[in-house]
Formats: sequence, C-alpha cells, structure tokens
Amino acid sequence: MTQSILTVDAFTDEPFSGNPAAVCVLDAPIPEPRMQLIAREMNLAETAFLHRIDSGWSLRWFTPTVEVDLCGHATLASAHVLWTCGHQPADTSARFQTRSGWLTADQRDGWIELDFPTTPPVAEAAPAGLVEALGVSATYVGRTRFDWFVEIKDAAAVRSMSPDMHRLRGVKSRGVIVTAAADDPGFDFVSRFFAPASGVDEDPVTGSAHCALAPYWAGKLARPELNGWQASARGGLVRVVHAGGRTKLLGKAVTVLRCELLV
Repeated sequence: MTQSILTVDAFTDEPFSGNPAAVCVLDAPIPEPRMQLIAREMNLAETAFLHRIDSGWSLRWFTPTVEVDLCGHATLASAHVLWTCGHQPADTSARFQTRSGWLTADQRDGWIELDFPTTPPVAEAAPAGLVEALGVSATYVGRTRFDWFVEIKDAAAVRSMSPDMHRLRGVKSRGVIVTAAADDPGFDFVSRFFAPASGVDEDPVTGSAHCALAPYWAGKLARPELNGWQASARGGLVRVVHAGGRTKLLGKAVTVLRCELLV
C-alpha cells in the first residue's frame, strides 16, 4: 500500500519560501497515532490529513509532536491540492470540518481566501519567563485563544530577535506571536511566531496567528484590510480582512514535491 503526499509552500508563489506543509488526501480515515507518526516523519511545521465526508472534507493538522486546533498555512495548502490535483472543481468552495469548526477556502483573483474564526488578544500580564526568553522589551502583552501575543518597539527588533528556545519551551501555550508596526510601505505590520512547546521552534508563516494580528492591527490602524509580513528566514505575505468574528486570510501557494509513502 502507498500513500501520496505533497509538499506545498504556502503564503508565497515562489518555491522554497513561505511555509511548507505536507498534505495527505486519504481514501478513508486512519488512526490518530498513524497520522502523528507520518507528521513526525515529514518533520514540517504541519502535516494535513484530509478525507471526504458528506458535506466536504474532514481536515486535521499535526506538528511533528502534537495535533493542533487551528492551522492556516496547511489549510491553504490543502485547498490548493484539492483544486490542482482534481479532487474537486477549481470553481467551487473547499469546505473543511475541523477542531475549530467549519472553515472554507475560495479562489479570488489568483489568491486563495480562507474564512477563519477571529481570535483577538486580551491584555494579560506576561507569565514568568516569557519576556526574558524572548529577549525583548514588550510594549503590549496579551493572550489569545491559543497563544501569547507580544508587541515590541519596532520591525527591526522583530527581525533581529533570537529567543532562548529552551526557556520559551517552558511557557504554557501553543506558541508566541511577536509583532510590530511595519517599516516597509508595502506592509502594515510584521510578525514572527515561535512554538517550541509544540515541536516547532519558529513557524515560517503562520496563518492562524493572523486571526489575532488582524483585529489587533485593524484596531490600531483603523482599517480592516491589511498586509502582514511574517519576517522569518523564509518569509511570507498574508493579506487579512478583519470582519468582526471572522477573519479572511489571503495567500498564494505552490506545490514543490510529490512523493509516495511506501508502507
């Protein structure tokens, strides 16, 4: 028996940039431990597993060590695979049943648009060790449904920071979003995302983090449509539209690898 797996670079249209996700379109569900082993073998920030259900697709996401409740780049990659590999017509919406409810993806003028739940940060005192592990001075600290959220003084500080991953691993949350206003006129804000406690030291481009970044920066900049640049080594553009309880995430994707798992 073999299983086809594709690697897709998400939130980019250039190979070897953005955020790579592995995508497995299954004929039928497989056991959770099996999915976790495959994700560990792929060793990417996320591996997505899909199979058909009556009203769309079941979608689950795994890091090399844990299953996660919400993932933007692997959802974008999954929609890209469904359309480009003929699993469903390119002019139809992709609908996903997930641990965060129903999510949809559509093609809009050359972009993939995801409809995700908004997860705004709420101001909260930083837990012991967080700011020290990041090695920065925070101007705002909050907590979202999944992550700690930290604003710092400027974009240059975001790009140059080098957190202590060992210490950061002890901070209880899925991950940590660090952000600042952009210093490039092409973008409104920049960010980075660190999740060593979830098996990913730094995620290159994190769609779900933008469900918190969108309402935060929309409030500060008084505009609902914004461009975010995730300033990892690979880098990626996420366009966002803040729409109250929902966030639109727009990005592009390119397939870079097709393989067969020989098991």
